[in-house]
Amino acid sequence: MANAREGDPNLGYLTKKETEVKLPRPTRVKNKTAAPVQITAEQILREARERQEAEIRPPKQKITDSAELGDYRLRKRKEYEDLIRRVRWNKSVWVKYAKWEESQKDFARSRSVWERALEVDYRDHTLWLKYADFEMKNKFINHARNVWDRATELLPRVDQLWYKYIHMEVMLGNAAGARQIYERWMKWVPDQEGWLSYIKFELRFNEIERARAIFSRFVECHPNVTAWIRFAKFEMKNGEIARARQVYEDALKILGNDEEAEKLFVAFAEFEERCKETERARCIYKYALDHIPKGRAEEIYKKFVAFEKQYGDREGIEDAIVGKRRFQYEDEVRKNPFNYDVWFDYIRLEESCGDKLRIEDVYERAIANIPPAQEKRYWQRYIYLWINYVLYEELDAQDIVRTREIYDLCLKNIPHAKFSFAKIWLMAAQFEIRQLDIDRARKILGSAIGKAPKDKIFKKYIEIELQLGNIERCRTLYEKYLEWSPENCYAWSKYAELERSLAETERARALFELAIDQPALDMPELLWKAYIDFEISESEFGRTRALYERLLNRTKHLKVWISYAKFEASATKEGIQESDMSEIDSEQKRKCLERARAVYERALSHLRTTAPELKEERAMLLEEWLNMESSFGQLGDVDLVRVKLPKKLKKRRHIETEDGPSGYEEYIDYLFPEETQTTNLKILEAALKWKKQKQSSD
Repeated sequence: MANAREGDPNLGYLTKKETEVKLPRPTRVKNKTAAPVQITAEQILREARERQEAEIRPPKQKITDSAELGDYRLRKRKEYEDLIRRVRWNKSVWVKYAKWEESQKDFARSRSVWERALEVDYRDHTLWLKYADFEMKNKFINHARNVWDRATELLPRVDQLWYKYIHMEVMLGNAAGARQIYERWMKWVPDQEGWLSYIKFELRFNEIERARAIFSRFVECHPNVTAWIRFAKFEMKNGEIARARQVYEDALKILGNDEEAEKLFVAFAEFEERCKETERARCIYKYALDHIPKGRAEEIYKKFVAFEKQYGDREGIEDAIVGKRRFQYEDEVRKNPFNYDVWFDYIRLEESCGDKLRIEDVYERAIANIPPAQEKRYWQRYIYLWINYVLYEELDAQDIVRTREIYDLCLKNIPHAKFSFAKIWLMAAQFEIRQLDIDRARKILGSAIGKAPKDKIFKKYIEIELQLGNIERCRTLYEKYLEWSPENCYAWSKYAELERSLAETERARALFELAIDQPALDMPELLWKAYIDFEISESEFGRTRALYERLLNRTKHLKVWISYAKFEASATKEGIQESDMSEIDSEQKRKCLERARAVYERALSHLRTTAPELKEERAMLLEEWLNMESSFGQLGDVDLVRVKLPKKLKKRRHIETEDGPSGYEEYIDYLFPEETQTTNLKILEAALKWKKQKQSSD
């Protein structure tokens, strides 16, 4: 191109754009689909306002005279009006505006705002509720009535408006007005709750006839079984037997072929049964069984059987029903003898009949089906057959010898070498205790500890001996307990608590020492806390401090430091605790404060040097320190801690997920004062190094 320009001088006047080769522009399809995360303008403004630094936020205004108050009100009204002009559809803005006017005691303006809000959307019943609440709260009763009348006329299907309106009139003692409101509401044919509310209202004023008339209208409006039954129960409650019977008869004429007619027949028969009209009830049951399809007559069939068992000849009905069900159960257990749910149903059937020989026979056949595998999950359902068996023999049959034999047989069948059931051992021991045979109960629990020791067995055995006052046995049991489970902090704590209750302080302390020296513990924090509380209760503050120091040698957890500091702040001298702080002088308080400060200083130094990444823990420690300083009043130095408090910074970091695309998450970071100084020093060092490099290069 350059050679051509040298040969032809006219080419020198061409522009660069004219000499370039024009390539075809690639076509791009712009993605106009909505973003997965939608961000509104309000959210952007809110986040911008929340992330503002404290230095650039607008200062708070203090109003001192009426002129400033007028300016403030004018400015606020202008802000609200501008906001309404932008987001007229937002109900919350209208509500805030009206409440602000109410707070300024300008009720006329507030009422005007409510009216303007209703012009925007009068179908929102919450606006009506808040508007009426405003009028009632400020005791404008007639205005509130006006609001309720308009609301119920415009939104008659919103039950809450009617309830609130009626409640207001009742609270004012205007029963006649409330009744008129109910009548207006009933014209709109509300649901059952509205009618029942009207009836309860009349009954509160003992207007029985009015309530009866409302019930008549109610069953005409909602002709269902539940409504008619309520009507009949109402008449029955008021002693009108003839009226109640007439209600049931009218209901059967109207709903005799309804799908829920079964409930109506059952209620009618039970009503006649309560009235001692057994023949009438029997006729109702028979009529129902003849006219209701068999698929829907199961419940009424059960009721009829129960009725005949109580009043009539039970043999014929029971033989037919029980024989059929017994045949079904026999068929099911023959197909699967390990289906224990069927055995439970079968046993329940025989228990309802009351034949002891049959019941024991079914129980024996059921427990003979031992699970094929010696795994506990297969035995968990099976073992309840034994439990039900022994309970039946003890409570229903009252055969003590037989009950003891069943317990022994059950305990022999369980493979204790692989698994056991503490429930059976405890039930057997408690049975012997009920028979006042303590030696047998001890023998059973001792066998349980020897064959299959468990926490429940040890706890219950110790509890029994403690109630009997056998302290030496309790100690022996605790020793066995700890030999079996030396890592159990609960056992150590309870053993020490027992010794402490017996005023054996040295024994309790020795137990705690043995416990904390164990190589493995399930909950060591609870054990250490119990030991520390024990020493504090004994007013051994020196020992308590030594315990805290030993605990800090094992763990430097934040809760340990805070607990240590709180102890130092509350322990003043021997025998004085925080509850008596008002009786000690300021010198002792100052010593407490100094010791607590020393602990906080050690904790802060440890977190700063050994674990600088635990910023949140350091911030929590400083907050506790600040609360401690403020609790000491004039002796405390709050500024000493405030200069060490960090700044909270809201940051974002990149995250990657396995299922979807990566994104960002917000988290809170803490910037401590010493970190700020270190950052400034690094910047100065970098600037000095750069200056030296520039001088050497020049």
